[in-house]
Amino acid sequence: KGLVANLLWLAESSYPQWNGERPALSIAAWVQYMLDNFATVDEAVAEVEKNTFDVVSDMMPDGTRMATLHLSISDAMGDNAIFEYVDGKLDIHHSKAYQVMTNSPVFDQQLALDDYWRNIGGTTFLPGTNRAADRFVRASFYINAIPKTEDTRTALASVFSVIRNTSVPFGISTPDQPNISSTRWRTVSDQKDKVYYFESTLYPNVFWIDFKDVDFSEKAPVKKLNLLSGKTYAGNTAKEFVATKPFQFLGIK
Repeated sequence: KGLVANLLWLAESSYPQWNGERPALSIAAWVQYMLDNFATVDEAVAEVEKNTFDVVSDMMPDGTRMATLHLSISDAMGDNAIFEYVDGKLDIHHSKAYQVMTNSPVFDQQLALDDYWRNIGGTTFLPGTNRAADRFVRASFYINAIPKTEDTRTALASVFSVIRNTSVPFGISTPDQPNISSTRWRTVSDQKDKVYYFESTLYPNVFWIDFKDVDFSEKAPVKKLNLLSGKTYAGNTAKEFVATKPFQFLGIK
């Protein structure tokens, strides 16, 4: 459909206390809900604003901490929205101008930081640490500084260069701040041509999936590409996908 959704860690997240009376959606299926039900950001925002269900979170599978996440979506027309649960209430930030989301702090504060650094000017000085707020400022400046072009190869290279600039170097971790963990992979979604590009930190090249070569019919088998086997992929990997069991989302207890 052209909709892309992403989850990122947000330590400040706080979800509603679910009492079992309202419909609930596991946070593990939040992305899938968006992809399955909406073709545009406008559609998604209009439905979610009706407030007919709660997003419910639980402890991470390792039991160390609550899964605290925020969600961003974008569509092929360049529209964007960010969904955050703060103090038990859902905040929705909806604008074509909202092109960047990192981890902490909450998006209102990210926008304030962006305004501050815009007055300084990105060609003069930009914050360079691996903190999410600093990475937000760099991404926000560079995504608008790179040349706008109709050439797919150039545009792809430019966007990947921005993501690499805002990645956390591999091997760096801060145990008490899970939002500052090493970047393990980078992706670019071409929402017009329906091509999904993937780069693993551990492998030497970018590969992609051209969705025109994927069978999305109702009776088509579930397939996946194994990224943990050590195999190096190149080019369009649509034919490399193999039949597999459907992914089992974390449920609601």
